Amino acid sequence: MKNLINERNIKIKMANKNKNLGTCNFCGRSSNEVNALFNGLNDAYICDACVKYANSILEQNNISSMDKEVKQKDKSFIVPTPHEIKQYLDEYVIGQDMAKTRLSVAVYNHYKRVIKASNKKSKKSDGVTIEKSNILMIGDTGVGKTELVRSIAKLLNVPFVIADATSLTQAGYVGEDVESMLTKLLMAADGNIKEAERGIIFLDEIDKLARKGKNPSITRDVSGEGVQQGLLKLLEGADVSVQKKLGRRNPTDEYVTINTNNILFICSGAFDGLRGIIESRMNKREIGFIRPDEDTADVTEENMLQYVNAEDIKQYGLISEIVGRLPIITYLDPLTDDMLCRILTEPKNSIIKQYEKLFKLDDITLKIDDDVYPYIVEKAQENKLGARALRGIVENIMTYAMFDMPSKKGKKKNKELHITKEFAMNELCKFHMEKYRKPLLEMCVASN
Repeated sequence: MKNLINERNIKIKMANKNKNLGTCNFCGRSSNEVNALFNGLNDAYICDACVKYANSILEQNNISSMDKEVKQKDKSFIVPTPHEIKQYLDEYVIGQDMAKTRLSVAVYNHYKRVIKASNKKSKKSDGVTIEKSNILMIGDTGVGKTELVRSIAKLLNVPFVIADATSLTQAGYVGEDVESMLTKLLMAADGNIKEAERGIIFLDEIDKLARKGKNPSITRDVSGEGVQQGLLKLLEGADVSVQKKLGRRNPTDEYVTINTNNILFICSGAFDGLRGIIESRMNKREIGFIRPDEDTADVTEENMLQYVNAEDIKQYGLISEIVGRLPIITYLDPLTDDMLCRILTEPKNSIIKQYEKLFKLDDITLKIDDDVYPYIVEKAQENKLGARALRGIVENIMTYAMFDMPSKKGKKKNKELHITKEFAMNELCKFHMEKYRKPLLEMCVASN
């Protein structure tokens, strides 16, 4: 005991001595032995070497805690059944039962595959490898393609980005290269590579990448076939080096490696003219007397897309390698008047519910007559933009009311905005500038 006390006193004396000489209180090295010595409170010192060492310990702890967090997420990541996925989609998207069913099955199988790959107990190979199945969605603009994928990503709580194929070019040319999609996904995952590697990339307008002729391009097609070639390794699954932040490449950029094997790619496009290709294929008849195909007897313009196959997509202009990496092909039906009416009011995030909430923030109750909805749909169908046209028309009807009513003075707190068909017609005419057409025509005639 006496020896321990003596040793302690000696250490205290040495510490005091070192303190007076200006030495590091952690490692005991003097100012002559280190590059820098920092003075703190109560004449305490720390050298640059100890600062670096402490910083490395903190970084290791942060990394280990992040890994622990990712592992915990993997354990708690439960994939909903296909029925549960479709049931959730029904709350946000009207109709499109076939597309919902195929998407639900594809997403379920994909993430069961991801969970199996991350499970150490299942690492023993049985000779069966489950390959990744990316998805191709075909349908007119505004039929719900984006909303379906966004709802799936929300349900699964995975990183999600929307990329526009028209903005992509081959590497080295003006525009975004295909790796920029992974950078956006990494940013959506807050820089967490593990989370990004199980995210969803929605590549819209992929039909705009179709090559112009049937034969491979002789010259550089940097925004078409060239981009298709660049997409191959991403769709297949590969280690890709990407920037941590978006911007022009330069030598000082930070790069990380992302494996795309577990990233689900969902591509979509309107594929204008595809119906003609399908019709041409189905109407082919051999010379001679043959019986009409009963399966194609009821084919119409509206249901033509349900007969699409991989060969039709190749003929449209996507290269064979791309089509092979998009094995799941689904279609979305054109929206009928009834479906558009339901889209206005039924989904959880419907347009009318959004405006009701907006007015409610100003203590205004929104009341809309039943005959207003068919009128809105009628005007939306004229634009041929599907459900996308609905918001613009509703916005035009509501704009002046949203401008005036919050400023109206009055003791009555709860106000009401009653939208009749006549009101909607009058408000919509203001934005169509119908009252200016006659004077403008008269001016044109007078000038001639």
